[in-house]
Amino acid sequence: MLRLASDADVHGEIIRGLRRRLPVIDLMRAQDALPEGTSDPDVLAWAATENRVLITNDRNTMIGFACQRVAAGVSMPGLIATSNEQSIGRAIDDILLIAEYMSEEEMRDQVVVFLPFRG
Repeated sequence: MLRLASDADVHGEIIRGLRRRLPVIDLMRAQDALPEGTSDPDVLAWAATENRVLITNDRNTMIGFACQRVAAGVSMPGLIATSNEQSIGRAIDDILLIAEYMSEEEMRDQVVVFLPFRG
């Protein structure tokens, strides 16, 4: 199972739902490990150091910084980008699907898996 991290902008209900549905999930919140206001590149660097796929709702800047890491040949365990248009339940379903069935090798340097999977 993938090791996950969540960016500060991920809805708390998603985090609680992931933990409720899969109590053994290995999920850290960036805000529990990093100071408030940590920059996106530093959050990505932290996730890479921890070998955690980062879940974010920041499609404006985080994706660009993740692409820069990959282009520079810097470690990038992967990024899952949620959407405000997706229900919390469907976001939880999709994240669990990724966490349980994709390998670290499949996610590594795959800059972004966009959610929702389905329309």
